[in-house]
Order: sequence, then structure tokens, then C-alpha cells
Amino acid sequence: MIVFGISSRKRDLLTWLIRTKSFPRSVLAGLICLSGLTDESFSKNELGKRPNVLFIAVDDLRPELKAYGAEHMVTPNLDKLASQGLLFQRAYCSVATCGASRASLFTGVRPTPTRFVTAQETYANKDAPWAVAMNTHFKNHGYYTLSLGKIYHHKNDNASGWSEKPWGPNAPRFALEANREIQKANPRGPATEAADVPDAFYRDGALALEAIKRLELLAKRPNQPFFMAVGFYKPHLPFVAPQKYWDLYPLENIRLPDNYQTPENAPKAALHQFGELRNYEDMPAKGPISEDQARHLIRGYYACVSYIDAQAGKVLDALETLGLSDNTIVVVWGDHGWNLGDHLLWCKHSVFESSLRIPLIIRAPGIDGGLTTVALADSVDIYPTLCELTDLPIPDSVEGVSLVPVIKFPQRPWVRSSFSRFRTGDSIRTNRYRYSEYHSEATGEYLGRMLYDHQVDPLENVNLAERPQLAETVRNLAERLKVIQSATDPRDGAGSY
Repeated sequence: MIVFGISSRKRDLLTWLIRTKSFPRSVLAGLICLSGLTDESFSKNELGKRPNVLFIAVDDLRPELKAYGAEHMVTPNLDKLASQGLLFQRAYCSVATCGASRASLFTGVRPTPTRFVTAQETYANKDAPWAVAMNTHFKNHGYYTLSLGKIYHHKNDNASGWSEKPWGPNAPRFALEANREIQKANPRGPATEAADVPDAFYRDGALALEAIKRLELLAKRPNQPFFMAVGFYKPHLPFVAPQKYWDLYPLENIRLPDNYQTPENAPKAALHQFGELRNYEDMPAKGPISEDQARHLIRGYYACVSYIDAQAGKVLDALETLGLSDNTIVVVWGDHGWNLGDHLLWCKHSVFESSLRIPLIIRAPGIDGGLTTVALADSVDIYPTLCELTDLPIPDSVEGVSLVPVIKFPQRPWVRSSFSRFRTGDSIRTNRYRYSEYHSEATGEYLGRMLYDHQVDPLENVNLAERPQLAETVRNLAERLKVIQSATDPRDGAGSY
């Protein structure tokens, strides 16, 4: 049971009073009652046992799950987790590319125009060397920390913060011989594969089995709290999954998105040519994706989501079977959104809602399950939230805020904004609006802006930034956005959001 509303200092004082028997039992009982400290919570604190953390990261997972209202999706395991925890309807990544997003989350530090910019070039321990990384922080406070699969983009990033060397599966990308031949000429190969192979043939299936083995070992050390991060690779391209998951989504049932067009009045800087997808052998080097190709890609993405749901389910079932669930916090997090033809775009790499909105589900001991919240949450908020849930101090370098008040009362007013960026674009999301500005990376030249009213246009089809009647709204949001456009190193006093 996690007890809220009592500081660690007060809890330590009560523990000392109980141990020393310095007060009559009746007085102590009154103090315990007033503080919210129960017999059960005291026994766990007396043993020095903190809750474990199972952090599940999923690459390129947009919040298109049945738990998020997508009835066409087959995601029973993540839906079950949502029924046991709190689902965040409006959670957002800090930057719309995997390496930078992960570095931002694990440091609790937001991106700037010069920090956490790209996937390949970002290293948390180089971009933010003053920050105490989350895995390091938990390790320093007695947790056994494990990294399995894709957690940081680079395995050697903050590697000293793990109790063991980060582990990754050794599995082929493709099963079919024809696709392996294509891969010889183009290492990326084709964009999709459906093969009649077992789950463990591909690396996410192997990852799930390894995670279960590690949980079995950890279960034998009940007095050792653990922080285990499991990073699934799909549904990242290529869309490769066993045939049975493709069969869940007949092609004739696949629909193109309702915003399968360029937004009205969108500046040119807001759009991109989805070069990531074009790198695959069977995709056009330029020009539009045909509607047949689009439906095939959407089907492949859905198949990979269901494949990952099944693998995550195996890990969560093992957690239950091993008797670890009652004392383990579980977080499921997508590193950024993904465009499935939204605005005629593919992949991420933009500051549209579809690139920035992510799934976030948190299940914690003592928390009511099956609830949702519309409170705005950022990826950088996960670090301080886990600190508070495990009663660890929050490092001064962390820029996010704890979501525990929302976890306790999901419907409470939560007046704050979400900030995100990618390359030339900076974006702020409020309860009603998303406002974005674009500037040249090379010169800083203004390139355009967008304003979408999510109260009437949740798919962001009409840019309202130049509407005279909204000029004051634009001015206010532009002023608030300056904080991330000018932020540098927080040690210089410019890192506060």
C-alpha cells in the first residue's frame, strides 16, 4: 500500500516513536490515524521495503488502443492494465523523435534548440551532464536497476546507472528469405513482413521471455527492490509481426484517417517528406503514398501493436504469477506519437498532435484502477512521479512535476500546459489550444505558425493562427512559448517551465 499525504520526514519520525515506544499506544494510535500511516504501510517501511518499478517503453506507439477508445484495436493486455491503473488521455512527449524523447524522460530535463535534438546524436549524459538520470537515481537509493531492450537510444548512455550491462535480444529482422535478400542490398529491407513464425522468432518476443526470466530471478530476492525497464521495439518500422497478428485486421476493414489531407493554411515548415519511411526498399523515393500502400501500412502498424500487446501481457502475467504485482508500480509509456497518414504524413518528426500525443498508463499499489484523466501530462513528469510513489527525493535537476496529485484525484483541476518541440518547431498545448511556431535552425528566421482549437477541431484540420479574432490568444500563447525557445542550461537560470 502506498500512503499519500505524509512526508518521508514525518513517516520516519513516527517509525522512530513506535520503535522506541516513547509514547503510550493510545497516543501513537492517534498520531498514526491523523497521519494516514497504517499498520500495513508501517510494516513495509520498517522492513525498508520500497515498491518495485516495472517501466515498459514502446517505440512509436500512438494512443490508438482499445483502452483509448479505438474499438477496432485488439489490445486486451494493455486494456487490462488500464482497467487496473490510471490512463492519461492527454499525455505528451517532449520531443518527437525516439532518442531525444528517451533522454528527456530519463533525465527529467526538457529539450531546447540545442539539447535533445535528434535520435542518433542525443546522449543524455552529454546533452545534460548535470542531470541525475532516473536509473542512476534509483540505483543510488538501493534499487537493482535493469535495462532490457530499447530504453536509451544508445546502450552506453548512462550505462553506469544500471546494475547490470544493458541487455538486447539477438534476433533477425526478417523471417522470409525474399526479404533477407532485399536486406542485403538495402539494410533496412522492405517496410513490412507477415510470416508464420512464433512470437519469439522476432526480437520483441525474445525480449518478453528474457524479461520473464529476470523477474523470476528478482522474485527470489524479495527484500531487494528493483527498477526494471523493458523497451519494446515495435511498432517501429519495419512493420514486422507474426502472421496471426496481421490476421486480426482484414485489409477490407482498414480505413484511412479522417484527416487524410493537408491542414488548411498550414505553413510549409509544418510538413515533411517522411524520409524515414522512404528509406525502406518498397516505398516511393518521392511523391505521395498510394491509398493501397497506405492501407497496407496501417494494417501492418496495427498488427505490430497487437504483437507488442501480447508480449507486454506475458511480462505482466509473470509479474502476477510471481507474486510481485502487489508491490510493483507499472508504467507503460510511448516515446512519441506517430502519423498513420494523418495530414498525409507518416512517421513522427512534427509538432502536430498526432506526433506528440502518447499513451501513458500508471498502475501503483494502493491506487484505484480503471480511471482516466484529462490532466495534461508531459514525459518529464514521469521521473518525479516515480520518485514520489517510491518515497525517493526528487533531484533538483528534474524539470517535470509529480503527477501523484492527479493519480490520487484524477478529476481534479490541473491548470498547466504541455511543451514539446521538434527541430524547427516549438509547441505549447493548453486545455483548449495547440499553438506552434517554426524558425529556421540555421538562421532563426521566422517560418510560420499554427493554432488549432481542439474544442472544435481535434484532428487539427484548420489552422486559425491568422484569424484576427484570435490575435490576443496567439499573442498570449506565443509569449508563453518563448520559455522553451530561449531555454538553455538550467544552471544559467533559463531552464524553468
